[in-house]
Amino acid sequence: MAQEIEKKFLVKDGVDIDSLGKAIEITQGYLSSVKERTVRVRIKGDKGFLTIKGIGNASGASRYEFEKEISIEETKELLAICEKPILSKTRTNVPVGNHTFEVDRFLLDNAGLVVAEVELSDENEEFKKPSWLGEEVTGDVKYYNSMLLKNPYKNWK
Repeated sequence: MAQEIEKKFLVKDGVDIDSLGKAIEITQGYLSSVKERTVRVRIKGDKGFLTIKGIGNASGASRYEFEKEISIEETKELLAICEKPILSKTRTNVPVGNHTFEVDRFLLDNAGLVVAEVELSDENEEFKKPSWLGEEVTGDVKYYNSMLLKNPYKNWK
């Protein structure tokens, strides 16, 4: 079984994300967003993906993940039948030490939310934390992409 282990952090206010690297557009929807399993469809740049994720462990850092590249045509067909709304964001991959942080800047109803995730080989793996990294929100379900559809960032304030 493929395990995804990642930690998620807020990005400090005022950080110039554009200076960290080139961003790629991501559009994603959910065929299922129940907590026991999410089934996501994503267009990332010019590629399509189907991803299934299981429920997280107690810390929220580790969970089952299956991902398969599919054609853009298939992805668009599946996006049409996804739960609404569709999520939109940009992602900038930022190398830091031996790891790469994926910095997501959310758009539309989640505009203003910026998070960074780092994938690890073990939950206790050490990694260099860049100065722009803020509070850790690993395991906080309100920051799960699937939850941002149900309770968007614009409603938090």
